[in-house]
Amino acid sequence: MSETNSAAEVAAPHRYTAAMAADIEARWQDFWDAEGTYEAPNPSGDLAGDAELAAKPKKFIMDMFPYPSGAGLHVGHPLGYIATDIFARHQRMTGHNVLHTLGFDAFGLPAEQHAVATGTHPRVSTEAAMDNMKQQLRRLGLGHDKRRSIATIDPDYYKWTQWIFLQIFNSWYDKEADRARPIAELVAQFESGERATPDARPWSELSAVERADVLSEYRLAYASDAPVNWAPGLGTVLANEEVTADGRSERGNFPVFKAKLRQWNMRITAYSDRLLNDLDGVDWPEAIKLQQRNWIGRSEGARVDFPVDGHAITVFTTRQDTLFGATYMVLAPEHELVEKIVPAAWPEGTHDVWTGGHATPAEAVAAYRAQAASKSDVERQAEAKDKTGVFTGAYAVNPVSGEQVPVFIADYVLMGYGTGAIMAVPAHDSRDFAFARAFELPMRCVVEPSDGRGTDPAQWDDAFASYDAKIVNSTGDDISLDGLGVVDAKAKITEWLAARGIGEGTVNYRLRDWLFSRQRYWGEPFPIVYDEDGVAHPLPESMLPLELPEVDDYSPRTFDPDDADSRPETPLSRNEDWVNVTLDLGDGPKKYRRETNTMPNWAGSCWYELRYLDPHNSQKLVDPAIEQYWMGPREGMPHGGVDLYVGGAEHAVLHLLYARFWSKVLFDLGHVSSSEPFHKLYNQGMIQAFVYRDARGIPVPAAEVEERDGAFWYQGEKVSRVLGKMGKSLKNAVTPDEISAEYGADTLRLYEMAMGPLDVSRPWDTRAVVGQYRLLQRLWRNVVDETTGEVTVVDTEPDEDTLRALHKAIDGVGQDMAGMRFNTAIAKVTELNNHLTKAGGPLSRSVAERLVLLVAPLAPHIAEELWRKLGHTDSVVYQDFPVADPAYVVDETVTCVVQVKGKVKARLEISPSIADEELEKLALADPAVVAALGGAGIRKVIVRAPKLVNIVPA
Repeated sequence: MSETNSAAEVAAPHRYTAAMAADIEARWQDFWDAEGTYEAPNPSGDLAGDAELAAKPKKFIMDMFPYPSGAGLHVGHPLGYIATDIFARHQRMTGHNVLHTLGFDAFGLPAEQHAVATGTHPRVSTEAAMDNMKQQLRRLGLGHDKRRSIATIDPDYYKWTQWIFLQIFNSWYDKEADRARPIAELVAQFESGERATPDARPWSELSAVERADVLSEYRLAYASDAPVNWAPGLGTVLANEEVTADGRSERGNFPVFKAKLRQWNMRITAYSDRLLNDLDGVDWPEAIKLQQRNWIGRSEGARVDFPVDGHAITVFTTRQDTLFGATYMVLAPEHELVEKIVPAAWPEGTHDVWTGGHATPAEAVAAYRAQAASKSDVERQAEAKDKTGVFTGAYAVNPVSGEQVPVFIADYVLMGYGTGAIMAVPAHDSRDFAFARAFELPMRCVVEPSDGRGTDPAQWDDAFASYDAKIVNSTGDDISLDGLGVVDAKAKITEWLAARGIGEGTVNYRLRDWLFSRQRYWGEPFPIVYDEDGVAHPLPESMLPLELPEVDDYSPRTFDPDDADSRPETPLSRNEDWVNVTLDLGDGPKKYRRETNTMPNWAGSCWYELRYLDPHNSQKLVDPAIEQYWMGPREGMPHGGVDLYVGGAEHAVLHLLYARFWSKVLFDLGHVSSSEPFHKLYNQGMIQAFVYRDARGIPVPAAEVEERDGAFWYQGEKVSRVLGKMGKSLKNAVTPDEISAEYGADTLRLYEMAMGPLDVSRPWDTRAVVGQYRLLQRLWRNVVDETTGEVTVVDTEPDEDTLRALHKAIDGVGQDMAGMRFNTAIAKVTELNNHLTKAGGPLSRSVAERLVLLVAPLAPHIAEELWRKLGHTDSVVYQDFPVADPAYVVDETVTCVVQVKGKVKARLEISPSIADEELEKLALADPAVVAALGGAGIRKVIVRAPKLVNIVPA
């Protein structure tokens, strides 16, 4: 604090300062906690009997909940939290019953890595981080219902995460009914013979292991051997979304390899169409909807079988019309048929370029598989100039032409899409074209080019791809597509394939089943045990929660990051007393072995909106009446869900897709009335900050950088400056505690909202915070005498100019609040406050009170203090938001421009409601207009009341 400011404070002891703000804010935060100000009531039983609650519209407002980092919050983190708090406060003041709270997504890898490094139990460090963040969030004055706050690591919470897993495990998707059903109903179909077993044997003749295997093919949660992303340096497998574009782990930046492991999966693919179709019923940004549609990746085409050595390679293609142009095939390196079709020796006449320089097909395939395993899916699909692959030594038969076509493996084909095999039509696909050129493979034109290049692909620079062309060179023994357009050719060949049992029309999806296992300690244990035959058994609800045991070593076994052949060893597997148990699951005590993987950190965030509704219910996931009240479908919300969900766009195809899947399963099983978790989604922007780097490229402390003559200096060394993220590692983080200490939390709230539109990223500038601080000082000064501390308002009516300024502000701020345009709302409040300051003299009490109510959602602490000083004994939180008088919102007069020959000749002050005819008469009678016309006739008068008259002389 400068000496000048200190002197001013002595002269004005009741000036609004950082010290006064700190006192006001702490007192009101204590008051809100003690009074339970933000506690939203739930309906009790039948809502119709709860007249007071039934009369109020509800509003469920949520933030994407934070991970409790030990580093705490920087000023970028609360951007969305402040915004939802302001919106929630405005909704309370407009008569809504508002549910707004915040929990913690507290399982995950960072706490586990901290435990490995320090030996501190993850719960200890996580709970310490949560306590710190709670204090930081409280200081911001966020109006959360703290009774409803949850943490995913609490056994009372993850009991229900485990319970939901069991509902999914004990369910299957009935395609005819288009919904999930209990697995017991499927068993009943097998038992009665209504549904045949895979080998047609009676259900009663199948062993327990065989029955388990059959049901596993249907369950929505199942374990299987599948290619996974294995990160030896982390000792765990990762979902595709957790692997970066350069094939490394998002967390830790370790190499990621493909490996086949037995893992738990969620059959999210069963819901592909519903996940797509229901996007039409939610109010989400179109960019997020597009990302989900692309991730699900629905495409229509055909399945085609290519015979090979007693097996069949099944491909999915969207261009079955080009089947005659398939001159080779490619399998993903991980394809299960590779080992079955590889011969002992190279066939006679094998091209040298096909073998990769290896003596046998087996050697070539093994070497290439090892090479492919070191690449991410993104790398494998990159449009690189050099195409790689190797011949398997096997030939398949093109089913329409009867030709022998060589079968390759290549890394540009993935198991994660289609069948993991493609028919290559190099003349009409750029990747196949490049591969064929590299490996000297034949190409056949079957879609007639329209660009004059001719029909010999050997003369082309690239493939020709078109959906608007004729089919050529496509005649076989009993079918011809020649002369047909693409659509007709597709239909004809699909019918031909189906008639011969070698293919059929089908729909394919890019979406893969969700990998749901992690080889970590700090996650939810699976409520699954295995018997001596390896059959998985669900724990009964009475045994939930299955709590995490203590272990001596929290770390999964890690390996050399480049050791692609290593395999995971989980921390839980080391606690033999916990792993090996004797349980009575209803058929007497037996020995079992627990599942030693844990659930991914996404599990707890898939359903937390439901726990907010009924956080202390120990008997049910959520009371049905409470869920129906807060989230049930209603007009404009056909699928129900949270009214407003605010968070980052980076969760488009992870958390948001997973949560939608869980919500739909719970809906199908009758546990909830909402089939979508979040009705309206809003993505806030990011607060950015300047990053300063020295000559080595190392970040230096931003707070210690000096600007001189347009350059930036740190300890005498010139440094570079770029705008980037804010974070501890970049040494540019500013904490909300720092700003609150210097200016007060209300100032911080105003500044973060005033920086720009909420959905746009914006740079942080600590020097600009003072502008909002001064706004609050002027607001305070307009109501309170800085010398005496007495309220200066008077009980007189304001003049008309003040009433117009007031009601225009009320109208504009109300609309901006409802539309989450908080930056423009603050601008309107500032404009009104400046008007009142310039008007001089004491404020009318009616104006002062409405000004405070306008400010209340934005700066709640100072609003509470001023509301109390104005003589009120109840909280400002539930006061009615001011309503504008339309008579004062409309301007008393507006300026109309009168043009002659397109040039302005007069300006008229007229009523905004003036009729066209009256405005035309006034314009033509104006002396300046009469002079400009000079007696000339008038050809046309164009009137755009009340702003414009354009006169065209004859």
